[in-house]
Amino acid sequence: MTFKHLFKATLKWRNKAQPYASKFSSKTHRISIAGKPDLDISAAKAFKGDPALYNPEDLLLSSLASCHMMSYLYVCAQNNIDVISYDDHAEAILEVQPDGSGRFIEVRLNPRVTIAHPAQMTLAINLHTKANQLCFIANSCNFPVLHNPTCKVI
Repeated sequence: MTFKHLFKATLKWRNKAQPYASKFSSKTHRISIAGKPDLDISAAKAFKGDPALYNPEDLLLSSLASCHMMSYLYVCAQNNIDVISYDDHAEAILEVQPDGSGRFIEVRLNPRVTIAHPAQMTLAINLHTKANQLCFIANSCNFPVLHNPTCKVI
């Protein structure tokens, strides 16, 4: 049986320049999700946005890294692996075409995991594949999400 979940977000942007001219207008806007703090978002600095704010590209990469970690912790729990810490320095490559269109062409996750038991090291590394198969966000992407995991024991 499959389950469907509905997620909602409200976006608000106000034009501060009249008439609208995309080269000069602010790209800053607000996303609201009921019961959570609002997020002020802009375009990336490369696209004339406010570099102090999150941008959609930051959020997509962050979503992939976060979802992979949660899927990984889930499969580790299923396999009785005691994860002590998990860090990731994720990277994404965005390719922009001359016409201004663009897309992510690759995301590379670099999870660094610390576990409690040396005998589980190989399994702990291999479970990243299973985590990727379960990751809701990775399953929604049309570009490769690659993994370069390392594991150590405390």
